[in-house]
Amino acid sequence: MTLDTILSALRAERDRLNKAIAALEGTATSARTAATPVKRRKRGRRKMSAEARQKISEAKTKWWAKRKGKKSA
Repeated sequence: MTLDTILSALRAERDRLNKAIAALEGTATSARTAATPVKRRKRGRRKMSAEARQKISEAKTKWWAKRKGKKSA
């Protein structure tokens, strides 16, 4: 085999591989774009009632008092 024959065969194989890669990339791209985009809902902030805030505040005050070694109010 001559160098020209080898180069010609390698180029032909390269072209076949490039076509196969392009076909696969086209399939992957079209599959991705064909799917509908996922809509994500934004989570709203949860509202806390004044009563719940007060309850948590008292519990945390007791917790800190216990941590610091003081009597709770």
